[in-house]
Amino acid sequence: MDTAEIQNLIKDLIEKTNVKMDNITVSRDETENTWFSVEVHEPHFFISHDGEALYALNHLVRRIVETKMPEPTQNNASSNILIDINGFQKKRVENVRAVAHMMSERARYFKSNIEIDPMSAFERRIVHEFLSEATDLKTESVGFGPTRRVVIKYIGTL
Repeated sequence: MDTAEIQNLIKDLIEKTNVKMDNITVSRDETENTWFSVEVHEPHFFISHDGEALYALNHLVRRIVETKMPEPTQNNASSNILIDINGFQKKRVENVRAVAHMMSERARYFKSNIEIDPMSAFERRIVHEFLSEATDLKTESVGFGPTRRVVIKYIGTL
């Protein structure tokens, strides 16, 4: 599916919720994620309860895109689609990156392993991507289910 088809899919799904939508803009970030920024009149339907409906919308769109994509590229393309409602997701990503930065500095200062509070798979992925180029740190997810968390391990300079 190309970007215009995904845009139309998102528009159709949001309109079925009876939420009025203003526009959708598309952009790419440095990690090759494609952001679909949606402006709606009543964002609380998507971002209340810690953004559960927004996460569900993201999941639904990814699953639909996966089914319509050819086999070899389906894992990479659909996982890089991110839908944002009125800037909620971008703020959340920035907060997770700030926590990752603060905890990575703490791991460097104390030269030890630092555990971050439990996070969703999406948030853990952000931490792993954010710290992927650090040569003196290694990230690892540990635990199961809702208690799964990221551990930042200090490995020294290489």
